[in-house]
Order: sequence, then C-alpha cells, then structure tokens
Amino acid sequence: MTTIRTGLMARRCFGRFVGRLAGAISFLVLAMLVASPSARAVPRVPANDSEIVETLPAVAGWSREERRLRRELVARPRDEGVALAAAQSYLDLARSQGDARYAGHALGVLQAWQPLTASTPNAILVMHATVAQFLHDFDGAERTLRMALASHPDDAQGWLTLATILRVRGRYDESDTACRSLVRLRQNVFALACLAENNGLRGDHPAAQQSLQALLENPLLQEKRQASTRQWLLTTEAEIAELAGRDAQADAAYRQALGAGAGGYVALAYSDFLLQRNRAAEVLPLLRGEVRSDAVLLRIVMAQKRLAAQGKLPAPLHEAAQRDAAELAARFDAAALRPGSAQLHAREHAMFALDVQGDAAQALALARLNVQLQREPIDLLVFARAAAAARDDGARDEVRALMQQIGLRDARVDAVLGGAS
Repeated sequence: MTTIRTGLMARRCFGRFVGRLAGAISFLVLAMLVASPSARAVPRVPANDSEIVETLPAVAGWSREERRLRRELVARPRDEGVALAAAQSYLDLARSQGDARYAGHALGVLQAWQPLTASTPNAILVMHATVAQFLHDFDGAERTLRMALASHPDDAQGWLTLATILRVRGRYDESDTACRSLVRLRQNVFALACLAENNGLRGDHPAAQQSLQALLENPLLQEKRQASTRQWLLTTEAEIAELAGRDAQADAAYRQALGAGAGGYVALAYSDFLLQRNRAAEVLPLLRGEVRSDAVLLRIVMAQKRLAAQGKLPAPLHEAAQRDAAELAARFDAAALRPGSAQLHAREHAMFALDVQGDAAQALALARLNVQLQREPIDLLVFARAAAAARDDGARDEVRALMQQIGLRDARVDAVLGGAS
C-alpha cells in the first residue's frame, strides 16, 4: 500500500500558534537555523555575552540524524531531498511538541524555493502547503496545492491534503471531488475513508460507518505497519458516531483508536468526548503523558475546574490547578498581543472563556471569529454552546444558518440549540 500521510492531525491543529508564518519568514536558511525562534517586533540586543536571551526546551526528537540534516542544509540549501527530510522532521516536532515555532523552521528550510511558482518542484509545493495548513493558513495552503496538482494531478498526498483543507472549511462537495481523485489514482482506502468522513458530516451516518467498518476489516490494514491508518479510521468512526449521538459506539471506537498507538489528536478528541459527558476524572490520566500544548493544557484545566466544582479534586491538586489556569490565561494574553494571531487561537480561547472563566460574552465573540476561519464540528459546537450560555437567540440563529449552509448534521449541536448548554 502506498504511504500517504492521513489528515488526522490536520483536522484539529493544536499547539502554540504564533501567527501566519507562511510568506512572512524572510530569513535565509542559515539564519533560520541559528537565530532565536521567538518572533519580536524589535530586536533584543544582549547587554553582554553571558546574558541568556532564551532557553529552548530539550527535545528528545532532535536526533543525530536531524542534526546531520541541519548541517547539510547549511552546505546545500537547495538540495530537495535534504530540505524535504528536514522540513518533515521539523513539522513532526511541531506536532509532537505542540509548538508552532518548529513549523516556522520547516518553512524556513523551504525558503530557497521562494517565490513558489508552477516550476517549483512538486514535492516542495506539497510540503509547503502541508506546513501552511498546520499553521492554519488554509487559503495559502489551498492555493499552493492547486498549483501543484495542476501540473502533477497524480499526486495522491496533494489530493488528500486538499480534501482535508476543504472539509475543515466546510466545503464538503469540493472535498468530495478531491477525494474522488484518489480513486483515479487507485488509492481506494484513502478515497473511501475520505468520502465516508464527508458523508458522516452530512448526516449519512449509516453509510459512513459501513464504509469505515469495511475498510477496518480489510486484511491489508491488519498489518502492524498500518497502525496509523487504522487509528485514523477508528478516530473518524468515533467522531461520526458522536455526530449521530451514539455515545457507546463513539466511546468504544475512541478506545480502540488509542490502543492503535500514540496519537495526540485522538487523546484530545476523546478528552472532549469525556468532558461533554461529565467524565472529567478520566481526562487527567489520559493527558498525563502529553506535551502541555495550549490545547492539552486547556483540557486539563477544564477537567480540574469540573472536578473542583463537584468537590472531587483532591486537595493536594488545588494549588497546581490554580497555577495551570493562570499559566493558560497568560498564554492567551500573550497570544492576543501578537498581530493577526487572535483568530488562530480563537477556538481554544473561546473554550477557556466559556468553561473556565465563565465569560459567555467573550466566548461568543471568539467562537464567532473562529468559524470565519474553520468550520469543523467542534467549531460549530463551541459556537452553539457560547450562544446558549449567552442566551443570545440571534447567535443561535447564526449557528443554525451556518449549519444549513455547509450541510453539517450534528446531534450535539442540535441538543444545545434546543436547550441549555
């Protein structure tokens, strides 16, 4: 089976987004490798050689191989193979560490091909689009992918990535077209899963579940090396079951997905499922081993808040919970100071305002801002919950209109709009 990276992580990008880095990085590759990764409006000049400008986290993923790649990039910045390997390595770090600065480095190693044109190597275009997608530059990623696919319509990874971006934006019919291009390329597993996910979003849950189950029973997907594909399919099955209001089925699929291997996205999705069903006590052990990205820390703080309100948070954890909440608030405050970054953080910030701070008005404003950028089910659910908490009938109508416009069917949103949050 051809190796294609699935859209699992792309569907709910998470981490400390530092702004739309696509097109904004103007440094040479060498400068990107040695400069401090923190963006500053005014350069900071150390007073002396002993002053520490910034302490970077120790990252176990920075292996000897990755250090070798960085050295080769300095010597040969336009070596396509080296650049692609280094960019993928940085993107993997961004995903695993929940730190978008590494995605900025991934774009940096691709700078030698700027400006991107139709003559740019196709693999560079697809990689650039994939990184831009992670940074929520969906418009830029779509433009780059369409340019790549116009000259290389046989690029399966490009079509799957484009289908994912269009789905995230709520453009299901266009996503279907990209999915069907995978059939022409004989990538039937990915094509069928891609179409099943879109069908599930539209409300055709039985057909979607049937397609996913047939794929999961495929002998080829029982092999150990297909674990990530199985996890993608199981997570998709769980999310479709949630849309249909089938909690027991969703729970079972999430647990199977977690058993298929490590996956930060799955842990976050299952945490949301647990929180929505008043099972906060299960969230803390689930996230204990995850990197404390904004999204992970948010779910931890939400779980602690729920447990404290129920008198179920152990006394020794109260002080830690207060520190966690203060840390998360400081992160959102810092993000708000970065020009153009408010929309990139809006989903998690809206959840924090609603479920931790109890500020329904701010949550509603942030949720409304967020759906201008992305329209996944979680985005509409947060919007609906904020509208209900704010007792804003006009906002409820906005959610209903948007659901109808994009064709999304979600039992959770229907329940919120019909009653209390």
